[in-house]
Amino acid sequence: MNIYYDKDANLDLIRDKQIAVIGYGSQGFAQANNLKDSGCNVTVGLRHGSTSWKKAENVGLKVLPVAQAAAEADLVMMLVPDELAPDIYAREVAESITPGKYLVFSHGFSIHYKFIEPPDDANVFMVAPKGPGHLVRHEYKRGAGVPCLLAISQDPTGNTKSIGLAYASAIGGGRAGIIETTFREETETDLFGEQAVLCGGLTSLIKAGFETLTEAGYSPEMAYFECLHEMKLIVDLLYEGGISEMRYSISNTAQYGDMTRGPLVVNDETKHRMQGLLADIQSGAFARDWMKEARNGRPRFQQLDQQAREHPIESVGARLREMMPWLNQGRLVDKASN
Repeated sequence: MNIYYDKDANLDLIRDKQIAVIGYGSQGFAQANNLKDSGCNVTVGLRHGSTSWKKAENVGLKVLPVAQAAAEADLVMMLVPDELAPDIYAREVAESITPGKYLVFSHGFSIHYKFIEPPDDANVFMVAPKGPGHLVRHEYKRGAGVPCLLAISQDPTGNTKSIGLAYASAIGGGRAGIIETTFREETETDLFGEQAVLCGGLTSLIKAGFETLTEAGYSPEMAYFECLHEMKLIVDLLYEGGISEMRYSISNTAQYGDMTRGPLVVNDETKHRMQGLLADIQSGAFARDWMKEARNGRPRFQQLDQQAREHPIESVGARLREMMPWLNQGRLVDKASN
């Protein structure tokens, strides 16, 4: 595995280029501002009427309609949702990807599954920060950075890797490490992690634990603290030092319960189901399912989202969080500005 740092990157390679960041969500906000603060020429491409237009202008960023921003740029970074990217690219970006231009992504989904197929004479690469955009911005502002993945899909000019390293360095990735990978590896591991562990697995485990306790007659407040609130304490320890260091920090009773009872919940059957999820990701079945859902107006997505919002854990949590005002201090997300 190749890992690069700021010393391996030459920012001058992109400081003389016009960069268009298409989208101003979490990653668009972070990357556009970090690029600007690194001395790069940045334009944010947005649709007319976007609520993000003023947010970007208020921090000194130039904003143009998507098609114009892409046409004027040497490097176009697509930071719009996966389900919208193919249509936005085809309608407003594709004709601007002329020979020698750089088309960039922060997730390999559209390229790996061929929802977007750039011309062969365009340079295509990915810089994917391993953290949400608001953390990418927060870490950059304090002089640190979030590790980034770098992958090259097409390199007709022969310098795409150098341009990619410069871009990753400009958004702060070179301070923490830029790890070389492939579009396939990034896409498939990212989707698997989201579905099986980080989002799907975690939230399902939390809700199942909450329901088990409340159905057994324990108070929902106690269930919330034990199954959701204290999750952060454990995750912080895992984040800092891995599983062994987390276990070093908990009681012997907790560690024994962890090692002997945890495998009864997450067992070979769970792993078998995870392998099924991975197979759907590798075959493209999940990607096709999601894009079909998006094209049809996301009815299942909205139904499941509404059901989740109505789960008792949400109302209990909202009430308990009002008792802990310190949770709002130093928040990374400010919806009014980013």
